[in-house]
Amino acid sequence: MQQSAVPELAHTQTRPIHWVATATAVAGVVALSSVVQPGSATAAQATTATQNKSAATAVQPPSTTGVDFPLQCGPVKAVVAKKATGDLDGDGRPETVAVVHCDSGMGTPPDGVYVLTRSADTGKPRIVATLVEPKDRFTVTDFSLRTGTVGATLLGYSSDAVPNCCPDVKTPAKWHWNGNAFIRSTPADAHSV
Repeated sequence: MQQSAVPELAHTQTRPIHWVATATAVAGVVALSSVVQPGSATAAQATTATQNKSAATAVQPPSTTGVDFPLQCGPVKAVVAKKATGDLDGDGRPETVAVVHCDSGMGTPPDGVYVLTRSADTGKPRIVATLVEPKDRFTVTDFSLRTGTVGATLLGYSSDAVPNCCPDVKTPAKWHWNGNAFIRSTPADAHSV
């Protein structure tokens, strides 16, 4: 066996300083990669007809943020418990249907169901219909919006003597736009709990 003419190299022995230097180098690469990003991808420009069609189909449904729902909540806020969007009146612009109640710490606060659309002049969301009034003391479950029809199961009370914890009436309901207003239909299998 022939002896090497080169003395042993210092870096062949690992020491803590080597691990610190390696960790520092890796951290530097990670930091640099988060600062240096590739440019955004570009595609060919669409034709004017395609742009107009995209603009019409890209109409955003109204948001529930900032809407003043007609609930008397006292010191607590109104909470949007459920929402769904779709074109309910066939005009090509989506509406939002929101199930809203007061943010109560106890009991089961009644729900209100509201239909929102965008204002034609300002584009801000506004309430155009109330499907369920909170004063009617319903809790909304099985909420859906399909093919222009709003569906829900309404849990309610047969009298004021029934405690809020225990609804004793279960009513399926659907609402559909007839061109002038939302019409409610109740399927024949509505029943008490």
